[in-house]
Amino acid sequence: MKKFDEVKELVSSLEVDADKFYNKGNSAAGTRLRKGLQDLKNLAQSIRLEVQETKNKA
Repeated sequence: MKKFDEVKELVSSLEVDADKFYNKGNSAAGTRLRKGLQDLKNLAQSIRLEVQETKNKA
């Protein structure tokens, strides 16, 4: 459950950069947003693997 909380924190931290990129046209915020989304993807993948491993053990 700890990793899931990390996902929620990461999404909320990306909200500021998403707003700056989409509403204010800040391209540097777009770069930070893309990096954060890549981190989110990697974190989600590790959660998927953990869930699958736990499921297979049961």
